Amino acid sequence: MRAIQVAEHGGPEVMRLVDLPDPSPGPGEVLVRIERAGVNFVDVYHRIGLYPMPLPFVPGQEGCGEVVASGGDVTDLPPGGRVAWTDASGSYAGMVTLPAARAVPVPESVPTEIAAAVMLQGLTAHYLVNDTFPLQPGDRCLVHAGAGGVGRLLIQMARDKGAEVFATVGSPAKAEVAREAGAHHVIDSSRQDFAAAVEAIAGRNALAVVYDGVGASTFDAGLGLLRPRGVMVSFGNASGPVPPVDPLRLLRGGSLYLTRPTLGTHIADTGALRGRSADMFAAIASGSLDVLIWRTFPLEAAAEAHRALEGRRTTGKVLLAI
Repeated sequence: MRAIQVAEHGGPEVMRLVDLPDPSPGPGEVLVRIERAGVNFVDVYHRIGLYPMPLPFVPGQEGCGEVVASGGDVTDLPPGGRVAWTDASGSYAGMVTLPAARAVPVPESVPTEIAAAVMLQGLTAHYLVNDTFPLQPGDRCLVHAGAGGVGRLLIQMARDKGAEVFATVGSPAKAEVAREAGAHHVIDSSRQDFAAAVEAIAGRNALAVVYDGVGASTFDAGLGLLRPRGVMVSFGNASGPVPPVDPLRLLRGGSLYLTRPTLGTHIADTGALRGRSADMFAAIASGSLDVLIWRTFPLEAAAEAHRALEGRRTTGKVLLAI
């Protein structure tokens, strides 16, 4: 099978198209022919070594495809059915073996490319607004990178919960994407200071929660926007890791909370994974959750897909067609 392989950490150029043997499923596994693979920042972190993986490896943790075979003890995922996943390594390839417990059946109402596009980012947005800080009507929240994959979905879910949504973006074009997603207030941070813009609208220390997937470049200013006992949710490092934080800053802000959640602990068991996915797929089928695919690259152009993601040129999801 064709696959992208990383043999050394580095820039996008370290990803090479290679031929590898077809995998075969073991006990408790399914073999899937991949149709679409999702491209995410976690793949970049693996490639550069921020989140180390044993070398060499095939990147990619998300995708959707057709079950072609299964281990003898798997009975609920028959060949011919479609499944999606978000935490199984090796998705930049023609085929992958998945633990059956981590595969999510995809309903007929959800197209393959949408299922591949929404698993990691959609489930992330789902736990952020339902668990990390359960939004209530009237809560003021800030979503950084509001035109990105997670950000655009977060805006929609937050709006559906009745929150007042502030969003930052990096260009006028991205501002329109965030507005169309439902953000009440959109701030182009390439043209103005986002903290000053939020305070001009809402006043000082007015936000209940900041959802920050950008990291180093936005963390400090975002922390200063929170109301007493507000919550800073740092869930990504798109601009680099956040430096160490003095706990006294949380005291001075008014007993603030800081959390660094991750999707894995919110979908640790099969029931949680499939339950959240079912909620998300139902929202897609009903039309209340719109998934934007920015561009689909061929597998051999995986390096260019990473360059686009790291360059923040994307407005929505990036996929690979296998």
